[in-house]
Amino acid sequence: MTHYLDFEKPLAEIEGKAEELRAIARTNRETDVEEEARALDVKAATLLRDLYKSLTPWRKCQVARHPDRPHCRDYIGALFTEYTPLAGDRAFGEDEAVMGGLARFNDRPVMVIGHEKGHDTKSRLTHNFGMARPEGYRKAVRLMQMADRFGLPVVTLVDTPGAYPGKGAEERGQSEAIARATETCLSLGVPLVSVIIGEGGSGGAVAFASANRVAMLEHSVYSVISPEGCASILWKDAEKMREAAEALRLTAQDLIKLGVADRIIDEPLGGAHRDRAATIAAVGKAISAMLSELSAKDRAALIRDRRQKFLGLGAKGLAA
Repeated sequence: MTHYLDFEKPLAEIEGKAEELRAIARTNRETDVEEEARALDVKAATLLRDLYKSLTPWRKCQVARHPDRPHCRDYIGALFTEYTPLAGDRAFGEDEAVMGGLARFNDRPVMVIGHEKGHDTKSRLTHNFGMARPEGYRKAVRLMQMADRFGLPVVTLVDTPGAYPGKGAEERGQSEAIARATETCLSLGVPLVSVIIGEGGSGGAVAFASANRVAMLEHSVYSVISPEGCASILWKDAEKMREAAEALRLTAQDLIKLGVADRIIDEPLGGAHRDRAATIAAVGKAISAMLSELSAKDRAALIRDRRQKFLGLGAKGLAA
């Protein structure tokens, strides 16, 4: 079943009518509706192109959150071989919102870490909708330090609304865990590349994406706060999320200009969820290209590269 976003309702009606006609034809072989159905297909394709030609920041947020987009487990399953999951932070417990482990990428040993949101109600609850607790960030630190010790590149896949804001998480040191993960990213002597595959929300995303190279899918978003949270703080009205999304400059296109992101990965027309295989393949090519860019750098050069990148954030946007 296709999930349509609010702004896609006209598209849903046209595609629904085409499917109804074909359903009638399947039950009554004598009914010839294929020509009419094809005309609706053409109309739907034109409308889809028009809708996605110039998405507003808020609509990009909606696409980034689409439940059918490929998730971390999908990318790991398709792009990495010999994946061996590693669990626990060796201090408190396991956090299902963060998955990671040893794997091979293009037959090269790597450490892959990412947020997992889940794909249905049960798995979303299990993975806490991709919102990590302190033990999730501490697990990520453990895996990154292991990769550093054995000289393995680190690949992170970011897709989170933000860190989990619960009382227990705060009691267990949520802010310290996020800060420690960010610090670990910045101090690694191995290549660290990150891809924002959906939402890059708040410090929960920064803790995984303080990388040498950051790529963003075309309709992904990356921001210090969600548009709804920003609107609640600034205007005391979460319904102002459209204005907040505009002001936050959270799209891949904005962040390339500011130097926060290093490359944009094109999505299929209509978003990653409309052609998951093509999206995953495009992400694989981007990861390969980013790792190649860093392959000749030694430990000191990698740390220096990362330091210069983050010290220079925003300079491109200010100069423009």
